[in-house]
Amino acid sequence: MKTDGAPPGIAQTEDSAPFDVRLIPVAVVCWAITAVGILDGPGAAVIATAATIMVVLLGSTALRLVSTRRAVTGPSGAGVAAVIVLALCFGAAIWLQMRAIALHPVAAAAEDRAWITASVRLEEDPRRLSSAGPSMVLVKAELTRVDVGGDALYVGGRVSIIAPESSWLSLLPGQEVTVRGRLGVPTRPDMSVAVIRTSAPPVTVDEPGAISAAAGAFRANLAAVAQNSMPPDRAGLLPGLVVGDVSMMDESVVENFRAAGLTHLTAVSGANFSILVGAVLLVLRGLGIGPRATVAVAFVVLLAFVIVARPSPSVLRAAVMGSIGLLALVTGRRRQAVPALCGAVLGLLAWWPRLAVDVGFVLSVFATAGLVLLAPIWVDWLRARGWPRTAAEVVAVAAAAHAVTAPVIAAMAGTLSLVGVAANVVVAPVVAPITVVGIVTAVIATVSTTAAEWTAQLASAPLWWLIAVAEKAASVPAASVGTPDGPMGAASTVLGTAALLAALRVRAFRWIAAGVALAALAWWAAALLW
Repeated sequence: MKTDGAPPGIAQTEDSAPFDVRLIPVAVVCWAITAVGILDGPGAAVIATAATIMVVLLGSTALRLVSTRRAVTGPSGAGVAAVIVLALCFGAAIWLQMRAIALHPVAAAAEDRAWITASVRLEEDPRRLSSAGPSMVLVKAELTRVDVGGDALYVGGRVSIIAPESSWLSLLPGQEVTVRGRLGVPTRPDMSVAVIRTSAPPVTVDEPGAISAAAGAFRANLAAVAQNSMPPDRAGLLPGLVVGDVSMMDESVVENFRAAGLTHLTAVSGANFSILVGAVLLVLRGLGIGPRATVAVAFVVLLAFVIVARPSPSVLRAAVMGSIGLLALVTGRRRQAVPALCGAVLGLLAWWPRLAVDVGFVLSVFATAGLVLLAPIWVDWLRARGWPRTAAEVVAVAAAAHAVTAPVIAAMAGTLSLVGVAANVVVAPVVAPITVVGIVTAVIATVSTTAAEWTAQLASAPLWWLIAVAEKAASVPAASVGTPDGPMGAASTVLGTAALLAALRVRAFRWIAAGVALAALAWWAAALLW
């Protein structure tokens, strides 16, 4: 069914088509088993797998009895078998991996806080740690060799390295380094075998590969151009918004973004990929390039951005989620977007099981689900009540993302932002232009620094707006409220959101809420401008 007013060249939303939810139980089951295994060990993985299979068998039997009595179609035998087989596969995989970690020789040495010399390959950029004392960084790495007690072991295994910022911050992913330090037990269940703490620079450092060096130069050029062409607060924010490089962000900006619910903008997410690939598609479509060539170019651009933003699990997860969200937006096929999302979750968990307990992964999956499931419905609901398409899409996307991620944030941090939706709506129009201008600036910087600095000025005013909105939002009384953490926090947030949505169905409440929102936005805009 077509929707009036849709942009030309964009497929219409399949409003009448039901969602294809057949893969949702499979994704939920495999995700739960993997998470339980990582959090509680290999024994818990076995128990979770057995319990899951029992629940699936009992549930499918009950549903078949009900469907027989009511003469409706029940769950198919093939579907039930697929859930059980995948549950067994994921359960066995996480059992094997967690058992290998438990029996790892470095994990045993970590219990004794042994001193070691290890050769590692860096997986991610070093990240600054906020702690008293000397400036330190945290970097994830993969072991290639370790010397424990005079014995050389050629073993793999993921480790976290805590080291001085002065000698480790400039290292790049993919570099091979040798570190001398003391082992410790991991503080977070992320499938690491140990933590290595050192107060010294690396013993040896190999040269980075050509691709890693090129990506590092791209990021460094963007940061340098920003520092030379705009005030420090904006200069530190631009690389964070474009490629997730927050190393130069002002601390006050970081705090304001956190209070305003805008922190997600400074992490590489599906939105970055959607904006970039969406811009490429619009340009190629305007040039009249055919669909096959368009897809090929978009794929190359996507791959290049993954390299620049670092091909870590979190970035690859963002690329997959962003592609799914963009696919749903361009084709309007929400029915196909749901199984695509579930398939992406299964594939990513199979390749990187540790994503099962990664907060960024949880938020990314939930936000993408909100984009492909809730946002289009809310857009149609707002348009039916006279909202312009652009305004309806901005509000619906921000509200849907906040509604589905708020319970996760409440469970993890015990806080709920009351200004998050409003702040995201207000800054939404400038996020895409900043991202595009930043990428163009970095590309131009490889040829001409002067031209790149002129180009970067196009993002200066939008960056000021972002910083001003975050500052004003953070200064609002009760900008965020405390909630219970854990399941109680998630449950209370879900109930509160459901109550608000139910209240919005009452016309009088909608008028009151709209009046309050407009008054708040008017006051906010006046405070920003004067």
